[in-house]
Amino acid sequence: MGKWLRWLGVGAGLVLAVVLLRDRLPSPAGVSASLRQADTGWLLLAAGAELISMGMFARQQRRLLTAFGVRMPRHRAIALAYSRSAIAISVPAGSAVSAAYAFRQFRTDGASRAVATTVMVLSGLLSMAALALLYVTGAAAAGAVRLAAVWREHPALVDGVVALTVAVVLMIMLLAWPRPRTFAEPRPHTVRHPELVRWLRPVADAVRSSRDVAGRHWVLAMGAATANWLTDLLCLFAAVRAFHLPVGPVELGAVYLTVQIVRQIPLTPGGIGVIEVSLLAGLVSAGAAEAPATAAILVYRLFSCWLILPMGLLGALVLRHSNRIRSGSSHPAEPAPSLLETPPGPRPVSRPYQSTAAHV
Repeated sequence: MGKWLRWLGVGAGLVLAVVLLRDRLPSPAGVSASLRQADTGWLLLAAGAELISMGMFARQQRRLLTAFGVRMPRHRAIALAYSRSAIAISVPAGSAVSAAYAFRQFRTDGASRAVATTVMVLSGLLSMAALALLYVTGAAAAGAVRLAAVWREHPALVDGVVALTVAVVLMIMLLAWPRPRTFAEPRPHTVRHPELVRWLRPVADAVRSSRDVAGRHWVLAMGAATANWLTDLLCLFAAVRAFHLPVGPVELGAVYLTVQIVRQIPLTPGGIGVIEVSLLAGLVSAGAAEAPATAAILVYRLFSCWLILPMGLLGALVLRHSNRIRSGSSHPAEPAPSLLETPPGPRPVSRPYQSTAAHV
């Protein structure tokens, strides 16, 4: 019943999108004409940006493994990044299947069961944190631009608001300053939400396991996670520029971040169909013409989604060949634990330890 409801929701969403865009859907001839007029230089930049994005996803996982003393060769890390992404894109509940697949590959490279699970959880958390950082940075930049414009028009008003904000923050800090407390005997308590505790336990275990990790590993892994999102955005930016769309970087960034929210809802594998319609609606609303906007989206999704499928198959073959060579390892692959990531996005965020990388 749940499966039928899910597909019903997908159909309703697509029908609603078509209704909203019914007067703006371009003709195939118009899209084809736009594709023939694409700027080759920008197309090459889009392809290169997506290659770097996948490389950053591989580097993120490899760095976390290194932090726990596990060495994964670079070619295996890249092959795993592509194969994981292809699984997440192509099958229902792809993120869960992708996580289980990654778990077995981590074990093959010598990671213990606990380390393999911890790396998967931390990788998802870092991807979420990197995406949140983009949201905060974008909001802060937009707010600063808006505040500067208002300050030029009404400097006294802005100065008063800033002074009042500082005063309120200082008052809150003063009232919230911790007071000395007497420690009483702790009261016994019962768990009110055991199901929530069961889902959060892998996160708590991963956080406890990561306390002794050197800071440089966190910096490098977080940098790779952030670069993964930024280069994926650069791919979209280059695709838009290839068709000379009149959409500025700020508007494009807003469209991209908005689509990431839609992408986290696991309506279809890899968000296929949903992401394309959402991007088209965003670009058209930002002032782009329908035909070149559709062409730009097709190019972006070609590099960020559809070409990953054959690359993922090649990556799986590379890993299989490598695993045969490593068949004598003292760390054989084991079934993945039951509490793993579940469907972004290319990375839904319905659970705190879910992978939300730009391609998973």
